[in-house]
Amino acid sequence: MREVFQVLSYHKMMLNPAKCAFGVGSGNFLGLMVSKRGIEANPDKIKAILDMEPPHSVKDVQKLTGRVAALARFISKSGDKCLPFFKALKKVKDFTWTDESQMAFEELKKYMVQAPLLVKPVLDETLYLYLAVFENALSAVFVKDELKV
Repeated sequence: MREVFQVLSYHKMMLNPAKCAFGVGSGNFLGLMVSKRGIEANPDKIKAILDMEPPHSVKDVQKLTGRVAALARFISKSGDKCLPFFKALKKVKDFTWTDESQMAFEELKKYMVQAPLLVKPVLDETLYLYLAVFENALSAVFVKDELKV
């Protein structure tokens, strides 16, 4: 253990001033928009989904699921909402974009117009755990009651 510590102690961490920003009120950090309000989905990633045409091939569905995966923490019941997309990927040889897939795609776009805000919990604040259990998916979320006085 001492040898590992000695090796680590010789490495110094250096900051690149060109890549650092201090005293910033908000900004993009690891693909998320971070501000005093909380953590929001990156508008560019949301726009990428909103601007998509309905998929015409397996590759298009893969692009869609990749974009959704990047925003999954902001999509309530994402596994259930995106199930039709994953079903479309199962039939690679006989790809068909079904009415169910199209409806799910349109609902996803409507939902992404107003994605939720993530905030860190406050010490001693009451949080409620909501579980949503479906045949094909399980979702959980902690929620605080802002209307409670």
